[in-house]
Amino acid sequence: MDIIYLIINSLIYILPAYTTNATACIFGGGRPLDSGRMFIDGRRIIGNGVTYRGTFFGLLCGVIVAILEGIFFNLDIFGNIAFHYNILEWAWIGLLLSSGALFGDMLGSFIKRRLGFAQGRPVPLLDQLGFVVFAILFAYPFAPIPWDMIILLLIITPLIHLLSNILAYLLGIKKVWW
Repeated sequence: MDIIYLIINSLIYILPAYTTNATACIFGGGRPLDSGRMFIDGRRIIGNGVTYRGTFFGLLCGVIVAILEGIFFNLDIFGNIAFHYNILEWAWIGLLLSSGALFGDMLGSFIKRRLGFAQGRPVPLLDQLGFVVFAILFAYPFAPIPWDMIILLLIITPLIHLLSNILAYLLGIKKVWW
């Protein structure tokens, strides 16, 4: 598979998860999903960063992006796109990718609380890869992708994540650059 084709198709596939991850942060705030509850170790379950509003808007935006991809890529003007799904399939895959991304982010937050990291503190690779690994795991049974796409996504996601966080910081959306 040509590298440009591989990159484009990988980004098309994962775009709903990337969108979910970003919009959950942008539209987050409000009541945390764990409602302030503590785990058996006396620490918060996931912390204030994972909220109902962020989860809702993350899912909504991720599914909308997937539906838009379905509309756009079903126009039959794109011959080199690896994915040929109808609109409902795109929506379903978008929901799975988005749910997986949110779950991965929540699991990362849970792990960070267990390890004693304060909310918002960076944990390299866990912060950048948890959401994409679980997005792929959730969607894979219904929309499998080849191993070269998975490997590429695992390589480029930390860089894309870092660059998007720096951009969000410069735009005043995030308080820290990581």
